[in-house]
Amino acid sequence: MVAIVISNSSWSSAWTRMLDRPLFGAALPHLASLRDVMGNGVMVAFFFTVGLEVKREVLIGNLADARQRRLPVLAALAGMAAPAAIYLIVARHHPGLQRGWAIPSATDIAFAMGVMALLGRCVPRSLRLFLLTVAVVDDIGAVIVIALGYTAHVDLVWLGTGTCVLGAGMALNRMGCKRVWPYGLMAVALWWCVLHSGVHATVAGVLAALTVPIALDERHDSPLLRLEHALAPWSGLVIVPMFGLVNAGVQLGGPVGDITLPVAIGAGLVLGKPVGVMGAMWLAEATGLARRPEGVSWLQALGAGHLAGIGFTMSMFISTLAFAPDPARENAIRLGILTGSLISGAVGAMLLRLARNDGGRGG
Repeated sequence: MVAIVISNSSWSSAWTRMLDRPLFGAALPHLASLRDVMGNGVMVAFFFTVGLEVKREVLIGNLADARQRRLPVLAALAGMAAPAAIYLIVARHHPGLQRGWAIPSATDIAFAMGVMALLGRCVPRSLRLFLLTVAVVDDIGAVIVIALGYTAHVDLVWLGTGTCVLGAGMALNRMGCKRVWPYGLMAVALWWCVLHSGVHATVAGVLAALTVPIALDERHDSPLLRLEHALAPWSGLVIVPMFGLVNAGVQLGGPVGDITLPVAIGAGLVLGKPVGVMGAMWLAEATGLARRPEGVSWLQALGAGHLAGIGFTMSMFISTLAFAPDPARENAIRLGILTGSLISGAVGAMLLRLARNDGGRGG
């Protein structure tokens, strides 16, 4: 909201100049402005926290049991493929927009779970767990898409050096190092190498997190759990709002160029996510591959599918990789993401409330 207010005030031009003002010049091309520092630097800490969460879920959490992870993994994969397909269908006559196919594929875990928290008892615990697991798998998919889909060129020297640094982190783990600071130094060195390799720097955050040991001691504690506990508040309460402040400003009544771009993004979020998630759940149950979470009706499942259509942070981030800076296009992208996320959240919340009032008779 603050970003939107600034973008539609007399401070808009000064704000944009401040974000894009050169900081280090040609010496650090990947950190040339505050906007670059946010995308290539600060957001690495966010992805490091995501990596810690993913490792915990895979080893001792909801993804540790093959039977429990089967349905969320299928739903997450379909929930990424369907929005991308709808985006490409809507933008099929505009070759210049094809690179944005992944923008509506991501789920913002914080906002989706936040809406569920506001609904309270309207949402069964099993459905909360399902959506959380879907969002975690979605994050894994987003990192893979960033690494493979938005890497233009690769510097083999920097990539090889980064691989050696990552190997050192894995060796620390194998040697049983329980101190946090060596992994922190390794993470910074890996980030620096990946930053110059051509692969997006945020991938380094996830890879570095995977080297942090999770083996529990007698107090059921570990370096990974300590790090995640320390970083989660900074990630959710500082980094994500800062990223939103920098990237979420929409000029109301400003230029959007071709309306196809925001429509494709919005349709992907509002239609693609529930179609993908619900389609995977129905197919899995119809074939006997997996069953719906216990006590969850089809109406509640549809509501969760719509909540998965809240893209925001991850969608905004992928959009900065997909397209070169262009004021009209940036405004169109933000309009599509914000509108699609708002509609998805509102529809999802309404369906979950209706399902509660209906007594869960959706089947």
